[in-house]
Amino acid sequence: MSDISRAEVAVVACAELFRGDGEIVVSPMGFIPSLGARLARQTFEPDILLSDGEAYLMTPDAVVEGWQPFRKVLDTVVPRGKRHVVMGANQIDGEGNQNISAIGEHSQPKKQLLGVRGGPGNTANHRTSYWVPRHSKRVFVDRVDIVSGVGYARAREAGLRHHDVHRVVTNLGVLDFGGEDHAPRLLSVHPGVSVDEVAAATSFPLITDGVTETRLPTEAELLLIRTSLDPKSSRDKEVPS
Repeated sequence: MSDISRAEVAVVACAELFRGDGEIVVSPMGFIPSLGARLARQTFEPDILLSDGEAYLMTPDAVVEGWQPFRKVLDTVVPRGKRHVVMGANQIDGEGNQNISAIGEHSQPKKQLLGVRGGPGNTANHRTSYWVPRHSKRVFVDRVDIVSGVGYARAREAGLRHHDVHRVVTNLGVLDFGGEDHAPRLLSVHPGVSVDEVAAATSFPLITDGVTETRLPTEAELLLIRTSLDPKSSRDKEVPS
């Protein structure tokens, strides 16, 4: 199989977010992250449980084994670091703070968005990653207007035990906050994307030592994506090549 699209690379990058998670609840928000989570579960992370709340617990053969009410997620999973959420972001800054609430001053915003929603609880209680389909300086800003998801400096001040902003996957590459004192760094660029292109689309400095190219999907992964997970190629509408 050939002619691998940018969207398919992004799906694999999102799947890689969950490598090593093992038995954990995974809550991917958005189409590309959902494809990535399902791909990971069908390939290298079969023990992850995909759910964002109330759910039937089923075997791989679709036999119902139990029921998970949303209250149990809040009581037993969320506060104990046993969950990995992939959220969207309207803004992210160099400390890992995320904004999905509003653009502009809180008292009189220029644009009202979703509100903080689960951002504070997610980032305080368990691993959180972000998916950004359009990497630009409008998203990667010097300072977020409103903090929804908590970044590293605030987490340190608050003594958050399970805080872990894992990675940020975009249509251009993969970032994390693994530099000295959690400085942002560029881990990989997608095929056809340069380091300079990512830097030019980011308002804050990025560590770019050791940047690699995001891995391509395997033949087996491509087959799953194209014939089982997304046969109508809806992924290309979110991330055009």
